[in-house]
Amino acid sequence: MVMPLWDDSPLKLPKWPVVTWGLIVLNVAVFIVESVAPHYEYVAMAFAMTPGNITGTPISPPLVPPYLTLVTSQFLHADIFHLLGNMVFLAIFGDDVEEAMGSLRFIVFYLACGILAALAFIASSPHSIQPLVGASGAIAGVLAAYLMFRPCQKVLVFIPYFIVWFVLRPVARLDAYWVLGGWAVIQLWHVSVQSHDGVAYMAHIGGFIAGAILFLLLRYRTVRLFECIRAEAAP
Repeated sequence: MVMPLWDDSPLKLPKWPVVTWGLIVLNVAVFIVESVAPHYEYVAMAFAMTPGNITGTPISPPLVPPYLTLVTSQFLHADIFHLLGNMVFLAIFGDDVEEAMGSLRFIVFYLACGILAALAFIASSPHSIQPLVGASGAIAGVLAAYLMFRPCQKVLVFIPYFIVWFVLRPVARLDAYWVLGGWAVIQLWHVSVQSHDGVAYMAHIGGFIAGAILFLLLRYRTVRLFECIRAEAAP
């Protein structure tokens, strides 16, 4: 697994990605509130999405209606590393996707991907009492959209130490389809082997599929899909 650091794709429209930045600020602000709360576990359970609360009698009734936790859970994070990982992905790839559909559509797209990711998690474990928190389901949708929009853009990535022995340097520039396609394959692999490491891989897959479908519907009509790949394939 590699960690993206930046992409080479400049914004082409004279609009700032206000929704992307606003989502980052909101997620950080919520995490600060979580961190200073006297009882973090209570806060998490109060606003997290628990499948059992959606599909049956609430196991630990949240402070908000159970279906509203499909949204509130997207802004909670388990720890600082969980938050930073998600926000790095959102900062790198979110602005391009926002550019491709506009700010208003992007916020609808982002929240819808997060909701559908949570529903995929519920479908995989309908009676689970494990709470789901984090923006990764929504961000998985962003990754799918970026992959369709700018698959050939170069992405600067950090390669973890344990595989540095097999490459010349720990930082490299790779095409987005290698980075994001590899990420998607890893999620599928974890689901296939039924990993039990506390990560909601099924939510990631659900968000990724939702992002691909919704991007088709919400992007500007002038946005062409996989343009660079089609250009390379042309005779």
